[in-house]
Amino acid sequence: MELTVFLAVLAAALMHASWNLLVKLKLDRFLTLFLLQTLMGLMGIAMLVFFAWPARASLPYVLASGVLHTGYNIFLARSYRDGDLSLVYPIARGAAPLITLLATWLVASEQISAMTAIAIGVLVSGIWLVAVGKSKSLKLDKISLFFALGTSCFIAAYTVVDGLGGRISGAASGYTAMVFILDAVFMFGAGIYMRGPGILKSVAPFWKSGVLGALLSASAYWIVIWAMTLAPIAAVAALREISILFVILMSAKYLKEQMSWIRVFGGVLVVLGAIALRLS
Repeated sequence: MELTVFLAVLAAALMHASWNLLVKLKLDRFLTLFLLQTLMGLMGIAMLVFFAWPARASLPYVLASGVLHTGYNIFLARSYRDGDLSLVYPIARGAAPLITLLATWLVASEQISAMTAIAIGVLVSGIWLVAVGKSKSLKLDKISLFFALGTSCFIAAYTVVDGLGGRISGAASGYTAMVFILDAVFMFGAGIYMRGPGILKSVAPFWKSGVLGALLSASAYWIVIWAMTLAPIAAVAALREISILFVILMSAKYLKEQMSWIRVFGGVLVVLGAIALRLS
């Protein structure tokens, strides 16, 4: 992984953590995700004006990605409804790098070095220490846990799909734009079905903050898809999860969610894993 790619993925992780904090601060997480995804679809249309369209062979990947991202948004919104951000987020993202590593090995025959595998293991260990080392004031019921783990499976699935799709598209930016558009179409349909036409009136007052969240989310995933065309998918998937460290720090500062020494140690492991991933 080149230094430029490494630093870009770290920037994407910070952006991703920031928009997840924005979701937590809104009254209704599903409505916020609906708004962000819709706005990202409009951004995708604008991107196709400036970037080359992806190869036709990548379009089935775009379609699959749209379905998987819709499932991800629905599960993520439900897991945030009752669970604390700094607990739900690490669990939702914690298993994804390992699932992604296994999937890319089985599906794409992607090989990584032993050092890279160890680095991913250290990073993921830190993620799970952050998740389980919670204080008693943090809460996560069984239903929220189920949806958080389901979110992790969706993350791994769409990561592999978009990594492979971006590679065969011949135009990572154009592929990303198509992903944003299809994600918006599916999420828009899910929103109308689940909340009715009145959902548009509900989200309209929040369009300004929605634009900011959409820009952060779109930029973060745009970088990730681009990075997966230049580096191993599993390595990029693991490195972007350093966003968990950013979420923990933001939650402690802005949401007053408490820390513990286990979570701090987990955060250190996340950082060490990221460093080892770069050195590998």
